Amino acid sequence: MKTIVITGSTRGIGHGMAAAFLELGCAVVVSGRQQAVVDQVVSGLAARFGTERVLGLACDVRKLEQVQGLWDAAAAHYGRIDIWINNAGVAHPLTDFADFKPETIQAVLDTNIAGMMYGAKTALHGFQKQGGGAIYNMFGLGSTGRQVKRMALYGASKSAVAYLNHALVEETRGQPILVGALLPGMVVTDLLTQQRDSDPQEWARTSRIFNILADRVETVAPWLARRVLENTKHGAVISWTNPWMIGWRFLTAPFTHRQVIDE
Repeated sequence: MKTIVITGSTRGIGHGMAAAFLELGCAVVVSGRQQAVVDQVVSGLAARFGTERVLGLACDVRKLEQVQGLWDAAAAHYGRIDIWINNAGVAHPLTDFADFKPETIQAVLDTNIAGMMYGAKTALHGFQKQGGGAIYNMFGLGSTGRQVKRMALYGASKSAVAYLNHALVEETRGQPILVGALLPGMVVTDLLTQQRDSDPQEWARTSRIFNILADRVETVAPWLARRVLENTKHGAVISWTNPWMIGWRFLTAPFTHRQVIDE
């Protein structure tokens, strides 16, 4: 039985992957900033999969000591951590870069970049001590160089994550540590749908594209979880979407009328 730690797993794709790994027979450590929320999520998962394979701990990834505490508690409870997934991240409403408040910039950078680095640093030390393991970093808009208007801050943070991931791949070559990345594509979570409230006119224009390209968490998360467990390639980027899928969806859009965004 493999033990998986997922940061930011009380909602969205992180929560979906936690459930998917449990479905596949793994032990999972769920984390989020608020212990009350973590406890509620763990209670729901335990009702479905039993209490023995799910553990929940509050962790603010912006604080290195809490990330280390997450590792220590998970390792003490299960004896070993096999896979660490740096998933915690925050987005922002569609905003021109000149209009961002300093506190918004700081919040995104602290979570998406520093938080990712703290997770990677902690997992690397832990895996080096225990003799191996796997780290996966969650990519997003900006990780592949794609640019979207009014998403400069989030995109820049995910571009930094991609650089970090590539650097870690090189630094760990020859070690018993596998480093990879997850690219879920456009998934219907609150990170996506918050755009509805921030710019209703832009949402009306782009929601049609979202219905063509986006997928639900319950579709993407199980696929990602299976690929993570199967993967043995160092440096792999496990991507849900590909050019063929995107092209096919646009080609068939007039006939299929996909509806994944709730109106």
